[in-house]
Amino acid sequence: MKLKPKITITEHFSDIDDPRVERSKLHQLTDIITIAICAVICGADTWEDIELFGDAKYEWFQKFLELENGIPSHDTFARVFSRIDPKQFQECFLSWVKCVEKLTDGDLVAIDGKTLRHSYDRKNEKAAIHMVSAWSRSQRLVLGQVKVDEKSNEITAIPELLNLLCLKGCIVTIDAMGCQKDILKKIIEKDGDYVITLKKNQNSLYQRVEELFKQAITNKYEGFSYSNIRVSEPAHGRNETRHCVVLSNVKELIDPEGKWDSLYSVGMIDFMRTYKGKTKLETRYFISSLPNDAELLAQSIRGHWNIENQLHWVLDVAFHEDNCRIRKDNAPQNFARLRQIALNLLNQETTLKKGVKRKRNKAGWDNEYLAQVLAGIYTS
Repeated sequence: MKLKPKITITEHFSDIDDPRVERSKLHQLTDIITIAICAVICGADTWEDIELFGDAKYEWFQKFLELENGIPSHDTFARVFSRIDPKQFQECFLSWVKCVEKLTDGDLVAIDGKTLRHSYDRKNEKAAIHMVSAWSRSQRLVLGQVKVDEKSNEITAIPELLNLLCLKGCIVTIDAMGCQKDILKKIIEKDGDYVITLKKNQNSLYQRVEELFKQAITNKYEGFSYSNIRVSEPAHGRNETRHCVVLSNVKELIDPEGKWDSLYSVGMIDFMRTYKGKTKLETRYFISSLPNDAELLAQSIRGHWNIENQLHWVLDVAFHEDNCRIRKDNAPQNFARLRQIALNLLNQETTLKKGVKRKRNKAGWDNEYLAQVLAGIYTS
């Protein structure tokens, strides 16, 4: 006998306020959300896809949903998700994530932004939505995401995102956009460490760090507390060598006024890439609250790019996020959240050693596997 799937994730979304007028309700809000989550897990990329998926799986959904009036129409899905409060949806998402995350000391939390390219609406003069996400490298989880205000940028969105996260013992990595005093202060207040990229728009700080490394190299690091590591990796027809050097006990030299909270070390990485006989050399600088450990800094910087490869790239390739033309009201933001829920669930299911795209296919074909993805159990 087959057990009824326990869609426990819906418990975390039951507190969302229903935006509909009472007399117009033909379907339970939790039913609408559950069907949408299942459909996106299984490959649905539009409201029409979600309706078709619901119709195809109607008998299966009847085992654990109310469905007094059948499967909602695609217009109903579109209308409801365009009106659901995205902040409430975010809060419910975070409630669920906190139940499944297992962050420990030293875990890497990468923060980066991504534009939903086709979320713009020329008719209503709305620009494409830009979202800033936090990604756990070890857990392969989206920990949180906030929308960047149309009249602002990532600098204001990152502190809002940090407020939502538990960062105790974690290493937070951000590109040069996050090189702001208030952002570093917020990370330290949350008991985390940071590794932040420097760019030349941070004029005085960048110049001081650059000059410090030039002086250290000239003196062959005599009189400096330093560590270094060199790593070579051949991949995809190219060879990359990374030489990382870390200096510590230099705060008075680069931050004499004490403006940068807990700045303990600075890093320099020389990237040398050889591809098709051509060699390119690039040098980047970093500030950090970490101790003098070149290997740890190099791993943190290398690990930061997992947010591009394992989150942004997967959302584009496996979930077709950049091609999504959902634009009305809160719908783009809420559909982005559905993708994150689906990706987190698929990543947490580890019995099938395949990529996200194939997992989506199997979940669509196999109800038992879908139940396993949803609830972490395998019905038998």
